[in-house]
Amino acid sequence: MLSATFRLDPAFTVAPVSRRTFGSFVEHMGRCVYTGIYEPGHPTADADGFRQDVLALARELGISLVRYPGGNFVSGYRWEDGVGPVADRPVRRDLAWHCLETNEVGIDEFMRWAGKAGVEVMYALNLGTRGVQEALDVHEYINQPDRTHFAEMRRANGVDKPYGVTMFCLGNELDGPWQTGHKTAHEYGRLAAETARALRSAEPDLELVAVGSSSSSMPTFAAWESEVLELTYDVVDYVSAHAYYEPLNGDVASFLASAVDMDHFVDSVVATADSVGARLKNPKRIMISFDEWNVWKQSAFESGATAADPSEWAIAPRVIEDEYTVTDAVVVGNLLISLLRHSDRVTAACQAQLVNVIAPIRSEAGGPAWRQTIFHPFAITSRFARGDVLRVEPSGPLYDTEKYGEVPVVDAVATHDAETGELSVFVVNRHQEEQVSLAVPLGGFDHAFQVAESWTLSDTDLSATNTVDQPDRVVPVEASGVTVDDGELRLDLPPVSWTAIRLTRR
Repeated sequence: MLSATFRLDPAFTVAPVSRRTFGSFVEHMGRCVYTGIYEPGHPTADADGFRQDVLALARELGISLVRYPGGNFVSGYRWEDGVGPVADRPVRRDLAWHCLETNEVGIDEFMRWAGKAGVEVMYALNLGTRGVQEALDVHEYINQPDRTHFAEMRRANGVDKPYGVTMFCLGNELDGPWQTGHKTAHEYGRLAAETARALRSAEPDLELVAVGSSSSSMPTFAAWESEVLELTYDVVDYVSAHAYYEPLNGDVASFLASAVDMDHFVDSVVATADSVGARLKNPKRIMISFDEWNVWKQSAFESGATAADPSEWAIAPRVIEDEYTVTDAVVVGNLLISLLRHSDRVTAACQAQLVNVIAPIRSEAGGPAWRQTIFHPFAITSRFARGDVLRVEPSGPLYDTEKYGEVPVVDAVATHDAETGELSVFVVNRHQEEQVSLAVPLGGFDHAFQVAESWTLSDTDLSATNTVDQPDRVVPVEASGVTVDDGELRLDLPPVSWTAIRLTRR
């Protein structure tokens, strides 16, 4: 058995936990919307056509924020197609995912769903095929109280009060050649700056997200952020980051260390943004909206194995409905650890996506909905993480990876709520064979602790999944060997495992 340790002290804080870290993403892609959140005629559907079984799972997941309506989809989206009488709405081609969009669900329907789910909406604007005027029009529809054309259109559609959306994305992945309306950094930066200034003329206190790199492997990574922020620094609050991870060529060791790449991604964007701020002599700090992240078997999608049939224009086809394993869930738990430890700069994040499409929730048309393996670390972390994030520096063994060299076997983060005294610890064991005995001294706290809850997600079969026939094959179990004695937390970490412990005052 291996051994590791780290010390926790309430004096060593990173930043307050941002509830927006626990965001999700609903895109008009595959079956995320249709037969995902929305399915009139389903046995659980409410009067608005929303699946109550999926809605209950979304609440249990603990999401705080949802990015909508895309994604690649938004770069060709005409928002006005999705408002007004449903029978009058046009069917359009969606070039991003090669399917047909019925527009049965649009802004008003999704805002109604968000209200039922109790989540904030981050609205993404189309800066691919459209621009400043479209952004102003949709903002007017969403947020203007009354009297103007689009505000009165919203009221005529049955919504009297404005929605009060405060966070808008200025486009999506426009650095990518796959994007409808792909632009150079200069082209995009100029358009984003013009759009941001116009929106601020309408509503000065909006929180605006500039498009960052689609991944840290893009050939324009960092140079894109630098040029875009040079043009937008004064008028935006965030720059976005997107990252997806998968085991390539059987390299599970590197896959388990995916958070190393996420750490590097965040640190690089922070350094780039701060460099631009220094050059501009602007003391403002740009935050990061990590508004797409997850495990995604992207190589299968690119090979066509999980893509829509290119010979058809289908409605809500099955697209990238990945089935997640125990190993995937441990990686997702570790990525949440990375996001939390960067809470001083990552203050919003969206796991992509919510239902069916690379999602923690799966559903079948007319049938059940269930939790994928990756549901559990997200739901528990969202429930446990309160107060301030504490700085954690594990000391212990390293292991070799092909992609990242030597990395720590144990990775961790903690949160502390000074008001309630609660302390939560989130930790992963990345080793594929060895168990780890972990010791965590708590001498910096002025009170003793007791274990309130402890959960571990692991399995002897690392490829185990949850399916429609076995929806609870993989679930968290009570953590092994957890004790708090003489000011020290001790626990055992199984190989390839994610563990969360919540301690309360004794």
